[in-house]
Amino acid sequence: METDEFLQALETEGRLLAAAAEEAGTDAKVPTCPEWQVRDLLRHTGAVHRWAASYVAERYTERRPLGEAPDLDGAELVAWYRDSHRHLVGTLAGASPDVECWSFLPAPSPLAFWIRRQAHETAVHRVDAESARGAGTTTVTPEFATDGIDELLRGFHARPKSRVRTDEPRVLRVRTDDTDAVWSVRLSSEPPVTTRGASGEAACELSGPAEKLYLALWNRAPLPSVTGDQALAELWRETSGI
Repeated sequence: METDEFLQALETEGRLLAAAAEEAGTDAKVPTCPEWQVRDLLRHTGAVHRWAASYVAERYTERRPLGEAPDLDGAELVAWYRDSHRHLVGTLAGASPDVECWSFLPAPSPLAFWIRRQAHETAVHRVDAESARGAGTTTVTPEFATDGIDELLRGFHARPKSRVRTDEPRVLRVRTDDTDAVWSVRLSSEPPVTTRGASGEAACELSGPAEKLYLALWNRAPLPSVTGDQALAELWRETSGI
């Protein structure tokens, strides 16, 4: 996907998130994040939007703490979230492509990183808001979902913070049915090492349509299909939270 496609996704996902949160109400429970109510979701996501925008706008080159959301609730909190989202989109859309700032996953540029990362951040939390509202969730394209799986496996879970570990080396395969993408996740006592393609004998395979896998791997939906060692699928469920 191109950077402008991620920016369009970010704009759309934030609008959908706000609309779902407004319909659900800030008191509503978030089934996909059982410890949260909608107010927690809005405060978190809005604070992340402002945090992300600050790197690009101020050209910070070192990691900074996430700021706190204001003590708002109800309609005022929804309005604050919408303003945070607009600020983020406007900042990213107006930034120079060669802006230098801190980022934390490999990307063609810091700006490309932040646009892609915030698109997926917002999409996942939009699903949370829609789960609180009920009445189903909005779909994402298979291409967007496939990219999100790639970011999760080859980005987030390549970092030392990943808790997906096994005592003995194992291979977990992830396969999308509709975009023909395949990843081989080599598990051990060290951080996972993920490569594109089917290499090595897999002890377990997770497969299904890209969108369903995307949400399942982010622990927002059940895994569509598991073959082989079910314990590895359960390990993912228990330890893969970001």
